[in-house]
Amino acid sequence: MMDVLAQTGPELFGLSVPFLLVILGVGLTILEAFAPGANFIVIGIALLSAGLVGLAVGPLLPAVLLPLVLAAVVLAAGGGALYVYRQFDFYGGTGSGRTSDSASLKGKTGRVTERVTDAGGEVKLDEGGFNPHYRARAFDGEIPEGEKVMVVDPGGGNVVTVQSMSAFEDDIDRELAADREREREDRETEGDGEPA
Repeated sequence: MMDVLAQTGPELFGLSVPFLLVILGVGLTILEAFAPGANFIVIGIALLSAGLVGLAVGPLLPAVLLPLVLAAVVLAAGGGALYVYRQFDFYGGTGSGRTSDSASLKGKTGRVTERVTDAGGEVKLDEGGFNPHYRARAFDGEIPEGEKVMVVDPGGGNVVTVQSMSAFEDDIDRELAADREREREDRETEGDGEPA
């Protein structure tokens, strides 16, 4: 079997060019597993595709046309692989997985995981990246554990200044919260009157 594969089309280093392309394509695709980030996968897929096409049609084509066909397949398969890679964003290429600067934390919301005072505490931000837990200081007063907060000053280090979201409530927010509380109480009283 290896002799047949090695003798399909023009030769290089004692092996057919299509067979070498398959070996190179498989090798680059395997290398991608060791160094993810689409460094090798696009060209690996292109070479692998060209090699497989060359093995399939190599015996049917004249030796002069085979390199042209292989070149066209490399371009088409490489372009297709690049398009698929970019379209599906396998490695977070749009920057969503990238760490950004501390200024981007301003306005982010989260919850207090350890009571926050003007001296310290801890919060977990909703979109805080790889490690969403940040040391925090209160903008004013003290914020109890579980309270929803917003970053008002990212600080530039690993300590952010936060303010309770209740400070941002207006009359409408308070009325809506009161209505939700009344509805919850009404449901509870209705449930208490029914026999079990």
